[in-house]
Amino acid sequence: MTRLSWDEYFIEVAAAAALRTTCLRRKVGAVLVKDNRIIATGYNGPPAGFDHCETCHRKDSDSGSDLQGCYGVHAEQNAILYATKIAGDISGSTLYVTTQPCTYCCKIIIVAGISKVVFSTKYNDTFGLNMLKKAGIVIKEVNGGKSSIDKDRG
Repeated sequence: MTRLSWDEYFIEVAAAAALRTTCLRRKVGAVLVKDNRIIATGYNGPPAGFDHCETCHRKDSDSGSDLQGCYGVHAEQNAILYATKIAGDISGSTLYVTTQPCTYCCKIIIVAGISKVVFSTKYNDTFGLNMLKKAGIVIKEVNGGKSSIDKDRG
């Protein structure tokens, strides 16, 4: 039996968090970790108290477009906001996310003081990654784009 690395382990936890989403377009999970301890998890979807996604006006839109009118909050944003609510300072932490963060999430990651981002699936946004690099944030892709949870689910 081969033991998972920390990065692989936390990506698996992020993949499990993604199973909670009600988003009809993309299933994304995130885990915020400091000193190999989970601070918070998040998944994409409407804020607490809002109806779950049952229909989607973006269903046929291009990725990253037609965002107005969508109640969804990104998994990274949910994890970061929840962590700051309960843990305070999250600077120096690592964010594990199943999909490469978008530009907007990259801006939040930089401001939050996160030092490393690990993701398992690429997203068509090089601008955001370049921002993270410019800010000195370590970026790592693991698992060749899929977690074992993804593989088990088909």
